[in-house]
Amino acid sequence: MNKLGCHVSMSAPDYLLGSLAMAQSQDANCFMIYTGSPQSIARQPIDKLKVKELHEALKQNHIPIEDVIVHAPYIINCANSEAKKRNFAKVFLAQEVDRVNKIGAKYLVLHPGSNPDKELGCKYIAEAINYVNKNNNHVVICLETMAGKGNEIGSKFEELKSIIKQVENKNLVGVCLDTCHISDSGYDIKDPSATLKVFDDIIGLKYLKVLHINDSLNEKGAHKDRHANIGEGKIGLKTLKEWVNYPMVSKICKILETPWTVDGPIYKKEIHMLLGK
Repeated sequence: MNKLGCHVSMSAPDYLLGSLAMAQSQDANCFMIYTGSPQSIARQPIDKLKVKELHEALKQNHIPIEDVIVHAPYIINCANSEAKKRNFAKVFLAQEVDRVNKIGAKYLVLHPGSNPDKELGCKYIAEAINYVNKNNNHVVICLETMAGKGNEIGSKFEELKSIIKQVENKNLVGVCLDTCHISDSGYDIKDPSATLKVFDDIIGLKYLKVLHINDSLNEKGAHKDRHANIGEGKIGLKTLKEWVNYPMVSKICKILETPWTVDGPIYKKEIHMLLGK
């Protein structure tokens, strides 16, 4: 079964059950959430999130818990040159990993971080992951490919390779490939086979754990990171449809993060477009 889903909200009173319901209303068979605000440290206790009820509902709907992807907060910058801020980031990341573990999910998507010194930044990110993994034996931290805004790390596959090389437990690190981001960073993604060969040669396909499927408002190499709805950007429906239906990634969760309209998300329409329904 081709795994295609979307980024959904999680809020009171239904929390994780509400996230599942929203995903299903969009005809998604996998989905991604935050465990709290992406821009703050505010978090509801795990025992409020209806974890047990989620597992029961997933079982009834034949959805594996590993197809529930979690995205780490944006405020985590493990590459920060300031030791105090870097320490905050790794401690907060450890707390997020613990929450993901208690939910039972397997994959946590993380924006690697920013530092003008990319080599030093990669070293710091790997150090943070090694710190977190001292008390982690389940959650795979998936470094997201980035568009290359400012001092972002992760716009080049070589940077992610450098981080992974320095991570001690290779079983607990992976990559989330974002179509908008890698196009904006300068990769030609018109041919999934060719792009994934480059990825495999540099990083290794075994590390590809999650895909973000997004169109882009900008031309290749713009370094802007502005998502567009499927078929309304510079990447286009044809290319994104090829990515979604490429056999090599059929068993990998592919998550839409496309813009919502004034009436809410249009994931259902986009999922049907991508699957050719």
